[in-house]
Amino acid sequence: MTALNNRYEFVLLFDIKDGNPNGDPDAGNMPRLDPETNQGLVTDVCLKRKIRNYVELTQGDNAGYAIYMQEKAVLNNQNKLAYEAQGLKHVAKKLPNKAEQAQSLTKFMCDQFFDVRTFGAVMSTEVNTGTVRGAVQIAFARSIDPVFPQEISITRMAVTNEKDVEKERTMGRKHIIPYGLYRVHGFISAALAEKTGFSEEDLELLWKSLTEMFEHDHSAARGEMASQKLIIFKHADKLGSAPAHKLFDLIKVTAKNPDVPARHFSDYNVEINPENVSINGVEIIDYANV
Repeated sequence: MTALNNRYEFVLLFDIKDGNPNGDPDAGNMPRLDPETNQGLVTDVCLKRKIRNYVELTQGDNAGYAIYMQEKAVLNNQNKLAYEAQGLKHVAKKLPNKAEQAQSLTKFMCDQFFDVRTFGAVMSTEVNTGTVRGAVQIAFARSIDPVFPQEISITRMAVTNEKDVEKERTMGRKHIIPYGLYRVHGFISAALAEKTGFSEEDLELLWKSLTEMFEHDHSAARGEMASQKLIIFKHADKLGSAPAHKLFDLIKVTAKNPDVPARHFSDYNVEINPENVSINGVEIIDYANV
C-alpha cells in the first residue's frame, strides 16, 4: 500500500429525477428538507452507506476490504476478530492494559475493514477495540435550488389479508421530487490517513465509488439518480496550501435560466474559477464529468 502524502478536498454533484434521494423517517419518509430554504438534504450517513455498498460489491472478499458497518452485522462479533487474530482475550468494555496490545487491536481493525480506516468508527463496545478517527469526512449534501416534494398516490391490485379479498384495490403513497441537483463537500486528511493506513489505492477506490455508487443503487425510489461531476482539490503536501472553504468557493453552480424549473443537469452551469483566490500549491482535478 502506498502512503497518502497529500491533503485533498472534493466537491461531488449528483442529481435525482422523479425520486426520493434520502427519505426522512420522522416525516413519513418525505425527502429531507431545510425548512427555512426548502433546499433538499442528503445525510452523510446515506452517502457513506452507498460507498460501503460499492466497495463490498466490487472488492468482494479481497483482503483488507471487508466492511465493518454491514447490514445486520453484529459489531461485537466483528471486534472479536481482532482479539482472535492477536491471540488475546477481551475484558468487557476494556482495552488491554498494555498499550502495544491495544494499538495492535485497533490496527487490525483498520487493516481489515475499509470503512474503519476511511470513515473511522467507535469500536469501544462490549468487545472494545478502540476508537478511530477516519481520514475521510463527508458533509451533508444540499440541493442547489429549492426542491418541491410531491406525494403521489399509487394503487396495488393485491391485498395483504384474506378478509380484504373483495376489495378492488388498496391505496398507497410515495414521495418524490421532480428534479434536484445536490452538492456535497468532502475532506481527506493525509495526517489521519497515516494513522489509519488509508492509502493511495484506497483513495482511488473512493473516487470510483463516488462516481459509480448510484449505478448499483437503483430502486423504485431512486430510479434515476446519478453522479454528474467530481472536482478534486489536491494539495502539494500533507498540511495543505489553502483553506478548504476558499477552495469550495471556487466552484459556482448556477441555473442557466432561473425562471424555468430545472429538470436536467444540463440546465445548470458549473464554473471553476481558480483566479478568484490564491491557491498556490493546489491542483484542481476534474475527475469525472459523466
